[in-house]
Amino acid sequence: MARNLFALLAGSLFGLGLMLSGMTDTAKVRGWLDVFGDWDPTLAFVLGGAILPMALAWRITAARGHAALGTAFPDKPDPRLGRNLMLGSVLFGMGWGLSGLCPGPAMASLSYNGLGGLVFLAAMAAGMKAAVPVKLRLAEPA
Repeated sequence: MARNLFALLAGSLFGLGLMLSGMTDTAKVRGWLDVFGDWDPTLAFVLGGAILPMALAWRITAARGHAALGTAFPDKPDPRLGRNLMLGSVLFGMGWGLSGLCPGPAMASLSYNGLGGLVFLAAMAAGMKAAVPVKLRLAEPA
C-alpha cells in the first residue's frame, strides 16, 4: 500500500514537472530536436534539472543499504554499450523524433492530445509487450 502511494506521488510530481516545463508540448520537444532550424534549447535546462538531483540521489543511496520502504536498491546498470542498449536507444529516439513524445509526457498529455496521443500510447504498449520476446529472439545464436 505504501509503495503504491509513493509511486502515485512520484508519478504525479513527475507529470506536474513535465507540464510546468512544457515538455508535454510536442512542438517544444521537436524544437529541441531541430538543431539546424528553429532550435529551442529549453529542454537542456529540463534535462539539467533532472540530472543534478538524480546525481545527488545516487550519492545518498550509495551510503544506504536499502530504500526508505525497506526494499533493496536496484543494481547499477551495466556500463558497457551492448546491442540491446543501442537498438533500444535508436528506437526510442525515432519514436521521440516522429511523435515529439516519450512515455512520461505521453501519459501526461492523455487529457488533451486526443486520438494522436491514444495511438501513440497503444503503439508504445505494443512495443513494450513485444520487447521481451524480441530481446530473447535477438539473444539466440544465429
